[in-house]
Amino acid sequence: MSPIRSASIAALASAVLATTLTGCQFGGEQQDTSPIVVAADLELSGASAPLGKVYQRALELKVEQLNSSGALGGRKIELKVKDNRSDAAESLRNINDFANDSRVTAVIMGGCNECAVGAARTIGDKRIPTIALASAGAVTQPVAERKYVFKLAPNAADSAAALTTELARKGIRKVGVLHGADEYGQEGLAALKGEFGKAGIRLLRAEAVRPTDTDVSGQVSQLVAKKPQALIIWTPPEQASLAASAARENRFGGPLFLDAAAAGDLFLGTSAATEQATLIFTQTMVIDDVIATTPAKAARRQWFQDYTAHFGGYHGFSSFAADAVQLIADAELRSGGEPGKVNRDALRDVLETSQLDGLSGPIRMTPDNHSGLMPQALTTLVARGGRWRLAG
Repeated sequence: MSPIRSASIAALASAVLATTLTGCQFGGEQQDTSPIVVAADLELSGASAPLGKVYQRALELKVEQLNSSGALGGRKIELKVKDNRSDAAESLRNINDFANDSRVTAVIMGGCNECAVGAARTIGDKRIPTIALASAGAVTQPVAERKYVFKLAPNAADSAAALTTELARKGIRKVGVLHGADEYGQEGLAALKGEFGKAGIRLLRAEAVRPTDTDVSGQVSQLVAKKPQALIIWTPPEQASLAASAARENRFGGPLFLDAAAAGDLFLGTSAATEQATLIFTQTMVIDDVIATTPAKAARRQWFQDYTAHFGGYHGFSSFAADAVQLIADAELRSGGEPGKVNRDALRDVLETSQLDGLSGPIRMTPDNHSGLMPQALTTLVARGGRWRLAG
């Protein structure tokens, strides 16, 4: 399949809108050929580098696809990437640099919760529209103090609700929870407790792991000692893999349930430990299991195939980065600014009411909710034969 054909399909979910708007915008005397400059603050070194590099690949691929698809009229996206070294102070310096560059239209931040929360005030003061790929609720809340910050990642409340539904469906009444000690991990534990209370599920014990921990066996042993029917793992993928292995070493025979934060590569290195584990994540992770019955599903399948062809495998979180680029491109075309001039306020206003049947699933932004991924985007996956599959 040619790159142009492939790109057209990959952008199908919103290319029709973009092309229509482009026709209106460029039908007059002057065609705008100015670049849409999108800046990216990513964790390309340090503790969070594996995910940061996934986001960089996804951004570059999506920009290449949009630029070759013709959906932007005479315009092209230029991507400016800076490494924040997984450090919030460095991230803040990058945001300041991007904000002070008058060519930059908007910013995409990586998965670092501390970075996005720490930069929120500066983003507002500098009035630069920013889409963060971090999960913590504090990235976009309270909205009154986050008017220029948006988020594309699974929400703790939605993930906790979906996990609890699965536990109840399987008749599980006693659980242990391993969660991150960071803001998203604490938020997840609180959300789980709220859902457990409604479902009559008893939390026997919760153990926290720091983001830098490379040994989680002590915490897992404490959880297994309480004899839970199931373990919930609410950590990044590397720690989730360690926890799964530690659970089996402790002869825990019950099921494992993983939050969306644990999603990573499609294929699992520790297949024996994670076999039959349940993961709450978006359908795009396993779109090759799904019949493409709608344009949106066809676009997701094409993205899955294109990413896999370029990089030799698929990573679940790549679609969020691609959707962030699409949202910014659509908002820029809809904001109707003066050709050749960046109007960040107009773009922010459009972003705040954006709707997209994206690669990650349905996305809806509103003035009251800047975290756009809808609960319906999440589904239940199961590990079978060393890879994630659609449950059922």
